[in-house]
Amino acid sequence: MLKVRVITTLVALVAIAAVLWFVPTPYTEVLVGLLMLAGAWEWAGFLGAEGPAIRIGYVLLAGAVMAAVYMQLPAQTELVLQIAFAWWLIAFFWTFRFPTPIRAPVRWVCGLLVLVPLFVALVTLLRLGIEYLLFVLFIVWLADGGAYFAGKWLGRVKLAPEISPGKTWEGVGGGLLLVSLLAVSVAMWRDISIAVLWPFCLAVAAISIVGDLTVSMFKRTAGLKDSGSLFPGHGGVLDRTDSIAAAAPVFALGLSWLDLI
Repeated sequence: MLKVRVITTLVALVAIAAVLWFVPTPYTEVLVGLLMLAGAWEWAGFLGAEGPAIRIGYVLLAGAVMAAVYMQLPAQTELVLQIAFAWWLIAFFWTFRFPTPIRAPVRWVCGLLVLVPLFVALVTLLRLGIEYLLFVLFIVWLADGGAYFAGKWLGRVKLAPEISPGKTWEGVGGGLLLVSLLAVSVAMWRDISIAVLWPFCLAVAAISIVGDLTVSMFKRTAGLKDSGSLFPGHGGVLDRTDSIAAAAPVFALGLSWLDLI
């Protein structure tokens, strides 16, 4: 399984690099939108959708909301990102209440709160420049990778055993350590205050964990192990974007608030 995961990851990295460097931004935004619609299809599975009707309906709903929001960019970008920030703070406390049942109408709304701000954040970062998108991706990947290996080697204390039994506090520490090294390196390279960039990167990494746990919470509520099977060894779109769904909006908002653009 690890071999399949590694191969899939390498293929995905090559594909992402090719898209970012060779595909014009407007077309990349379309690809991002399609990816979010695939995520909406998977989220409909959290609603108990067994047939295609509910899935198609939810995809159309998500697409309509994304299109309406897209037409208001960049004027309403910060508002959407602020809503996302508030949502992920709520989600953080929500994870402590698991396994409290989550009603279907609430799950419908939560899917939009996950996918639409992620779409807006990715579009915003693409327009700012590839380096901004790559930066937040590296934060998430290092936090996730560091947590995986540190947790595997040193993990003892469970982070959220009922939601994600494999995650440990030691893993969180390993991920944050790697993110700290990235933050210090970038601060020195770009002549940015470490006192600003370091805690900012740690906050983005921390909220990425909330994204992971939140999507896992919805999967467990629906009785699912993976959201889909698009990526061999990794699951579906939501399995691969759960962390970035929380990190990207907070990162994009923080760039504006901290005047890092």
